Amino acid sequence: MDIKWYTGTGDDGYTGVLGRDRVPKYAVRPDAYGTVDEASAVLGLARAQVTSEPVRGLILSIQRDLYNLMADLATQPESATRPPWLQTERLHWLEQNTDALGAQVEMPRAFIVPGDSIGGATLDIARTVVRRAERLVARLYHEGELRDDTSLKYLNRLSSLLFVMARVEDRAAGVVNFTLAAE
Repeated sequence: MDIKWYTGTGDDGYTGVLGRDRVPKYAVRPDAYGTVDEASAVLGLARAQVTSEPVRGLILSIQRDLYNLMADLATQPESATRPPWLQTERLHWLEQNTDALGAQVEMPRAFIVPGDSIGGATLDIARTVVRRAERLVARLYHEGELRDDTSLKYLNRLSSLLFVMARVEDRAAGVVNFTLAAE
């Protein structure tokens, strides 16, 4: 069986989105879902490095959510033929997990400098990529290019959870006091 791992359809600088033929690869929509894909990849790196099993399990659930979120971002509102993939209940799930993990660590008293553990630092990188994705999704939302604000809210809540997960991972790696920016 001769399988090709490439199509060449993007050689012209355009990409397909759900419900619409082709858009430039540099348009906000593919930039947004591409940045979410990047966040998922960094989360995969974090999942391979973290030592906390609960954090590892959360990361995999988040990555699965991000695939649904990418499908929603790739869908033109006027072309949608089904309900959104990412369900609003996942916002509550993020909040519950942020609260549960947050109860396990102390809130840093100043801005922290990432890098106290490998897993924590990787989660902090993922958080910054999620924040960049959030800015792109905010633009799509403000320009009326999304069906609803679930993706925007999800990314906002996710960045908070990733901050807490990084602190949990730092603690699991034996970090008792975080490196603070204001010392």
